[in-house]
Amino acid sequence: MRKKTYIISIGGSLIVPSEGVDWHYLQKFRALILQEIKKSCKFFLIAGGGRTSRNYVTAASRVVKIGREDLDWLGIHATRLNAHLLRTIFRDQANPEIIKNPTFRLFSKKKIIIASGWKPGWSTDYVAAMIAQEYGVKTIINLSNIDYVYDKDPNKHKNAKIKTKMTWQEFRKLVGNKWDPGLNAPFDPIAAKKSQELGMVVIIMNGKNIENLKNCLAGKKFNGTVIS
Repeated sequence: MRKKTYIISIGGSLIVPSEGVDWHYLQKFRALILQEIKKSCKFFLIAGGGRTSRNYVTAASRVVKIGREDLDWLGIHATRLNAHLLRTIFRDQANPEIIKNPTFRLFSKKKIIIASGWKPGWSTDYVAAMIAQEYGVKTIINLSNIDYVYDKDPNKHKNAKIKTKMTWQEFRKLVGNKWDPGLNAPFDPIAAKKSQELGMVVIIMNGKNIENLKNCLAGKKFNGTVIS
C-alpha cells in the first residue's frame, strides 16, 4: 500500500476556464483524489487563479490604472475563491482551514489540505515550493492546460520541440528570472529558482487528462515534462 504525500498545484484554467467553473472536471478530479486517499495517500492541493483572476484584472484596468500590488491582490483573492471551492467539494476529507501562509506549519490529520495564494510578489507555484520545503515533500505535480514544456514558445515557433525531461538550468533559461502578475509560464521563474535550490522535482502535465494523472500518482508511465 502506498503511503505518500503529494503536492498538486492546480491551474486556475482547469478550475475556471473561459466558459465558467468546470464542475465536470472537478467531479472527475475529486473522484480520483478520493480513490487515492483510501490508499493512505495525503494531498496538498494549491489552487490557481486563472480566468477568474484575469477577469478581475481586466475589469479594474478598464476603469483605472492599477499598480503591481493591486494586480497581485486581485489574483490572490481569485486563488482564495478557487481554493474555497476545492475545500467545499472535499468538505468531509479536507482540513477546514485553507493555507494562506505557507511558512506557517499546519498540523492536521486530514488527508487533504487546501492552499491558496499568499502575498504580492509570489505566485501559487511559489506557494507550492514553500509548502514542499515546509513539509519535506520532494515532488510537485503542476497541473495546467498544456501537455508538455517545449524548448521554445510553440505559439511563436513552429519548430518548437517537446521536452519530456529538463534540467533546472534549461528550464530557467527558458522562463527567465522575473515574476510578473499574470505571467503565462509553465512554472513561474521565482518558484523555479526556489525549487532548484531545494533539489525539487516538478512535473508539468495537462490536468484535464485524469487518467494520465492517475498513472503519474501510481508511478506508471505518463505524458508530461519532468524538471529536476
